[in-house]
Amino acid sequence: MSPRLPSAQQAYVLHQHDWSESSLILDLFTRDSGRIAVAAKGAKRPYSQLRAVLLPLQRITVSLSKPAKADGGEVQTLRSAEWGGGATLPGGAALFSGYYLNELLLKLLARHDPHPPLFDAYADALAHLGDGDAVLRAFELKLLSELGLLPDLSVVAPTQAVVDPERRYQLSPESGVIPPASEASLPGSLLIQLQAALLHGSPAALRQACAVAPQALKTTLRGLLHYHLGHQPLRTRALMVDVQQLLDS
Repeated sequence: MSPRLPSAQQAYVLHQHDWSESSLILDLFTRDSGRIAVAAKGAKRPYSQLRAVLLPLQRITVSLSKPAKADGGEVQTLRSAEWGGGATLPGGAALFSGYYLNELLLKLLARHDPHPPLFDAYADALAHLGDGDAVLRAFELKLLSELGLLPDLSVVAPTQAVVDPERRYQLSPESGVIPPASEASLPGSLLIQLQAALLHGSPAALRQACAVAPQALKTTLRGLLHYHLGHQPLRTRALMVDVQQLLDS
């Protein structure tokens, strides 16, 4: 027998698309059920109270009915939704960063695969989007770790030796931590610090570790994410680059 889900769940809207003239299909990230598809009937009507609640990057509390069929797939129906408190919708670069986190979850997280620690890390990242790139790097690491896609950063894969804090290493998507074969490398001391922060579970500690070398981590994690995304391009990243180029010009 499958576990009984709570009547009310914490959630975030990752994406939405039209279902009918008055309704939406939502992709929700919930703490108890993971990523799920939900039909929000009547949400597009001018007088619907849901219009002001079903916003991206905002914590909400939802109540859902049993799964039903929609667009050829099984979805649950939204019975109610209320604002769950927290920060308001971010603006500027922070807004793009939030949409980037949403796209990562949409493309890497399977449906109905709960990850409460990842949900908490996502909520924490949204609260700190204005604090710089270390926030994004910390979430990328937590996401890869939760999905089992991140190797032990404190162990050299070929030899199983402990990482030397005085040496530099590469992070290979296929092999894990290896001796550097190019200039794209990270200091062993940073890898040890990142692994310790991941094991500790403190978002603040992980952000602090990522702040040591955010650009080097960005290059390394971009390669890791591209490997696991396969042929799925990240649209938000491309859009962020285009906007920055426009601003620079």
